[in-house]
Amino acid sequence: MYKRGVSRATYSSIMQLFKRCPDCGRDLPISDFGRNRLLKDGLQVYCRDCCARRGAATYRRKRARLGKTVRERVAVPPGHKRCPGCGEIKAHSEWHRNRRSRDGFADRCKECRKQRQRVEHLKRKFGLTVEEHQRLLAEQGGRCAICGAQNPTHTDHDHETGTVRGLLCGTCNMGLGQFRDNPNLLEAAAAYLFERMEPLDDLPAARMRALFGSSSAA
Repeated sequence: MYKRGVSRATYSSIMQLFKRCPDCGRDLPISDFGRNRLLKDGLQVYCRDCCARRGAATYRRKRARLGKTVRERVAVPPGHKRCPGCGEIKAHSEWHRNRRSRDGFADRCKECRKQRQRVEHLKRKFGLTVEEHQRLLAEQGGRCAICGAQNPTHTDHDHETGTVRGLLCGTCNMGLGQFRDNPNLLEAAAAYLFERMEPLDDLPAARMRALFGSSSAA
């Protein structure tokens, strides 16, 4: 027995809180439908899930007509993000923070950002592409142009003209900078060392005389 003043909920009144999606055929709460003022009930024809799916399919058809591809959606576990650079799914610890982005992380992982910054640095400072840098490294046999250390990481260049001279290890590159890229200072420093080195087994006396004169071999 219902109390006076309290109306009984009817089937029709309950069904007004639901709507059937003609795409998936489910009876869903009206909260699962987007708003559309142009329609009589003020709701979209399809539920939110079907609208998203249909919209994605339309987008793919348009891209296909333009001869372009669309990246397939990949399931990403919580606490991870997919990098569009390397295509790998990495934990949030492998990403820099970015307050301006929607998810709070950078657009690429730390490793890809590092590689991109290297490419931009080579082009901006030395006018080199990665391919040109790798070719120069191969011409040097993968070694420093001065001491022969493996995997030189510094690009040596003329500070006045900007011309790239070669690839050096950090020690040799710093050494040239300390001597202000002055060959005369470097020769004087070498002569100074040869005059005071005992024994001189690593450099024949004839070569010393040819490089620095007879006084250096005395």
